[in-house]
Amino acid sequence: MPISFRTILAALAAMFLLAVPPAARADVGTIRLNFVKAGFVIGGAAGSGTLTFRGRTYRIAIGGLSYGFTFGGSQTYLHGRVSNIFRPQDIEGVYGAAGAGGTIIRGPQAIILTNQRGAVLELSGVQTGLMINLDLSGMGLSLTR
Repeated sequence: MPISFRTILAALAAMFLLAVPPAARADVGTIRLNFVKAGFVIGGAAGSGTLTFRGRTYRIAIGGLSYGFTFGGSQTYLHGRVSNIFRPQDIEGVYGAAGAGGTIIRGPQAIILTNQRGAVLELSGVQTGLMINLDLSGMGLSLTR
C-alpha cells in the first residue's frame, strides 16, 4: 500500500508541532520601592526595593533624574504589581513620566509606568516631605546582584 503525499505532509506537520515548545507566557510579580527625591529645577532620586516573582525575592536599586519645575525633598514608599514580565531582569530599565504634583507633609501617590521591555508597574503609596513638581522624569531600576 503506497503512502500518499498528504499522509507524509500530515506526519511532518505533526512532528513539527510537537517539536516546537509552547510560547512562554508573561507573568506578574509584586514590587515595593522606597526612594528619596530632592531638587531645585533639576532633581534626583535614589533608593531601593524588592521584587517578588515566582516565589523568589530580588533586591532592586533605584536611581533617577527630573527636569522642570521641581522644588523640595520627599521620601516615597510605593507598592504594587509588575506585569508583562517573563523573568526578573525584565523590570530593569528606564521608566519615564511627565507629571505634576505636590506634597506638603504627607500625600498619596499612584502611578503606572512602562519600560522599554514592556514591563508595566502599577504602584500606589505615600510620599512624605515638601515637594512641588511639574517636570519630566526618568527612574531607572536594576536588580542588585
